[in-house]
Amino acid sequence: MSQSAAQPDPLSAALQDIDFSDPRMFQRNNWHGYFARLRDESPVHYQAESPFGPFWSVTRFADIVAVDSNFEDFSSEPTIVIGDLDDDMPLEQFIAMDPPKHDVQRKAVQSAVAPQNLAQMEALIRSRVADILDQLPVGETFDWVEKVSINLTTQMLATLFDFPFEERSKLTYWSDMATAAPEVSGGDADPEERQAALLDCLATFTRLWHERKGTERSSLDLISLLQKDPNTEDIVDKPMEYLGNLILLIVGGNDTTRNSATGGVLALNQNPGEYDKLRADQSLIPSMVSEIIRWQTPLAHMRRRATRDLELNGQQIKEGDKVVMWYMSGNRDERSIDNPNDFIIDRNNPRHHIAFGFGIHRCMGNRLAEMQLRILWEEIMQRFSHVEVIEEPRRVLSNFVNGYEELKVRVHPV
Repeated sequence: MSQSAAQPDPLSAALQDIDFSDPRMFQRNNWHGYFARLRDESPVHYQAESPFGPFWSVTRFADIVAVDSNFEDFSSEPTIVIGDLDDDMPLEQFIAMDPPKHDVQRKAVQSAVAPQNLAQMEALIRSRVADILDQLPVGETFDWVEKVSINLTTQMLATLFDFPFEERSKLTYWSDMATAAPEVSGGDADPEERQAALLDCLATFTRLWHERKGTERSSLDLISLLQKDPNTEDIVDKPMEYLGNLILLIVGGNDTTRNSATGGVLALNQNPGEYDKLRADQSLIPSMVSEIIRWQTPLAHMRRRATRDLELNGQQIKEGDKVVMWYMSGNRDERSIDNPNDFIIDRNNPRHHIAFGFGIHRCMGNRLAEMQLRILWEEIMQRFSHVEVIEEPRRVLSNFVNGYEELKVRVHPV
């Protein structure tokens, strides 16, 4: 699914000539001007043609909240990404379901990230973060994405699934393959490789399911939680639903934390005054974590489908229309957030953002993500006065995952 080589000028091009689904806009990080124009000129904007078919773009904070909190009029079915489902692998996921089915499947796994379990996990996360940071090559240039962000999130995912630790890199690979399909997000994954990866994921987790059936295991283990809940105890017999929910939990646990763990380093380097604030007062770390998540917005959008003809901010939306909520645009909306393009670690009300979504589909693991990032920065600041960015990052080709493939850094000890 290739977009034409040149991108239109964000300031002078007619809005109808701009493809807001073009993944290169996000890979090149030049999306800001395009979406600022939409927020100002056409906040609910119809794009008649795109590689993903026609869709509406919703770009202001308040309108996104209105759509995200109204599941009766804006359904999550059949999928939550701009592209349509692969007919060969029609995955089912609770994030792409409406109540009541959504509610019972989400409830089955939600206890894994309940507050009492998070408290139990904190010491484990801290010890793993410490190990990762203590092994970094001081005085050398290295890739932060590989050595820290991916390493940390993959270890956490392996813990949540009680997945064989020595094989944990498979989790990252499956997550990347799931989100990188050209028809899903404009990514560049090979379709045959992607299908083989997802089938390997299904086969591996089906084996783990049968190995665990009937055993008493840790309450943190997502597979055991699915087995124990009467609503999901036979989900293994519905392979596309089992695989769909596995991929949802893997991607949810991977992309958000991983790309915020990288984005925070970049943001502090681009805003040295904020880095000075952090060095002077490390009690700002929890507030900074929320600001990093807002500033990064690791998932660029979610999609809905209109269930009836309706009006949104003066625009007539027809039943069946695809409606895309651009979270990354809403998080830069000056109507709802003061100085939204500035990175401010002691911002008032720092959790006032929509990077985790809003309403019944709000990210289940949001507190776990915040805790991992808080611990990461607490441990970084004990060891390093500066994580120095050496060159511009390489970003992911995707209109869904707003993330990084590589960030070259050097660490300077305290």
